[in-house]
Amino acid sequence: MATTMEAPYRRKETLESAVIRFAGDSGDGMQITGSQFTNTSALFGNDLATFPDFPAEIRAPAGTLPGVSGFQVHFGASDVHTPGDAVDALIAMNPAALKVNLGDLKPNGLLIVNTDNFKEQDLKKAKLEKSPLEDHSLDAYRLFPVELTRLTRAALKDLGLDAKSMDRCKNFFALGMCYWLYNRSMEPTYRWLDDKFKTKPVLAEANKLAMKAGYAYCEATEQFQTSYEIPPAKLSPGVYRNISGNTALAIGFVAAAQRSGLRLFQGSYPITPASDVLHELSTYKQFGVTTFQAEDEIAAVCAAIGAAYAGQLAITTTSGPGMALKMEAIGLAVMTELPLVICDIQRGGPSTGLPTKTEQADLFQALFGRNSEAPLPVLAASTPGDCFWIAFEAARLAVKHMVPVIVLTDGYLANGAEPWRVPTVDELPKIDVSFRTDPADFLPYERDPKTLARPWAIPGTPGLEHRIGGIEKQERTGNVNYEPGNHERMVKIRAEKVARIADEIPDVVPAGDPDGDVLLVGWGSTYGSITAALRALRARGRRVGHVHLRHLNPLPRNLGEVLRRYRRVVVPEMNLGQLLMVLRAKYLVDAIGLNKVQGKPFRQDEIEQKVEEVLG
Repeated sequence: MATTMEAPYRRKETLESAVIRFAGDSGDGMQITGSQFTNTSALFGNDLATFPDFPAEIRAPAGTLPGVSGFQVHFGASDVHTPGDAVDALIAMNPAALKVNLGDLKPNGLLIVNTDNFKEQDLKKAKLEKSPLEDHSLDAYRLFPVELTRLTRAALKDLGLDAKSMDRCKNFFALGMCYWLYNRSMEPTYRWLDDKFKTKPVLAEANKLAMKAGYAYCEATEQFQTSYEIPPAKLSPGVYRNISGNTALAIGFVAAAQRSGLRLFQGSYPITPASDVLHELSTYKQFGVTTFQAEDEIAAVCAAIGAAYAGQLAITTTSGPGMALKMEAIGLAVMTELPLVICDIQRGGPSTGLPTKTEQADLFQALFGRNSEAPLPVLAASTPGDCFWIAFEAARLAVKHMVPVIVLTDGYLANGAEPWRVPTVDELPKIDVSFRTDPADFLPYERDPKTLARPWAIPGTPGLEHRIGGIEKQERTGNVNYEPGNHERMVKIRAEKVARIADEIPDVVPAGDPDGDVLLVGWGSTYGSITAALRALRARGRRVGHVHLRHLNPLPRNLGEVLRRYRRVVVPEMNLGQLLMVLRAKYLVDAIGLNKVQGKPFRQDEIEQKVEEVLG
């Protein structure tokens, strides 16, 4: 007598949001896996924020704790501001990944583990004496042990690939499982695989089969009784794309070049985490973009200064160690008063420090890192998408005021991603550029009465020959001049030129309560966690406001008045208190620092706890 097997009971649960983290060895493809899940969720319509976490060592031994690579994505049906404090689902490809990341998994969280990588030698590499799969240390979680490697090989056995090539596809088996768990379509990833492996279709097919096998595994096994649905977010109408901070910077500069009518020149030297800007801009040659990979940081910035002198929109990109090397040349740009944008994508330091981890500790270097009196404007992006707008604004200020401008982002913004509404051309203001062409009464350091900008005279223009260099200039003529009085006047003029930019900076308007008990003041990538904390605190009845500074020099003119509306001021920073010191010195406020230098961004709960502590 035949019996009929009933399909296992399935339940679909609707959630407001979820946080998922892929973790494994640096060779396990966790960044690709996380990026594909992110892109698929963005196409589905979720709002999201990501946090890629790279190993600090380039070639850390496989399976060891320093070699763990992770990618976290927080996706939701409403506004998402952070990658998430705690993880709802963790996919761990080996014991090291499990050990490093388990502490962030919520109690009763979903834990998928590749049991094929939990052999004795794998445990030894992760410094584990016994397997956590057997000692009940994982009882607080919903554990799903899966033979990812064996099942992937079984799915690909007919393709004729060697074992190593098949094993490289196990991340897509895990991705397929996650697509089933969160009701995502595999079609966008199919298209991506076809494009990536168009010259090697067998590899595209292998990864597709692995992904289908992971999806089918969840469908067939009785282990998974629940899948999850996160509805699309209600975003403002428009065309969206998923964008990282470095990509947004690059596109912002291309847009600024197009709106100014200038050719764009980038002189840079590769350095983590800034190199992607160079890579991205190298694909825009059809827009008149020239990218120059120099032999070192000094050559890179000097080439950019030369391009600015020749009448191009000139930029250079780097991180903290490269900024230190560029500083003498940046002083030359201050002295010659040429438009140049310097992007510092900050990382942990000092020296080589934590090259793949994030930090905000270059603010003092940006504000004060040059010899003598050499002020310049300093701007900071707050989100990956905001990197576009900050690049555009920096370019506009540089050419309008004939001054070098520093842009600060960091590794978290550079590699993180979010849905970004693509602006129309009409939304981008035109950047007016005026080159001096008339030789009559030409003086290279004559000033615009309003901005104090000197004329931009392209070398080779008849009658506009003039000196340029790092020795002090005579007022108006630009001739070499050593007179004490002239030097003091020129120092003050250069400082006043930067100070007048404050006339163009909008007044700060606090988010949340316009006055009250605590004002949170932030800059850069702390925006998301502060915004999320602000909402939670106000929901509990706390009178809290938030000011996020995009212009760090000069500061908005009304900032001092806003600071005085609140009883206490708290400044969260991923450093030991650099903006805090500036605010205390300039406005004489007894501000309180919340400081973190761990190579990781702030969690929402850390800021909430600090405010509650201050309120007593």
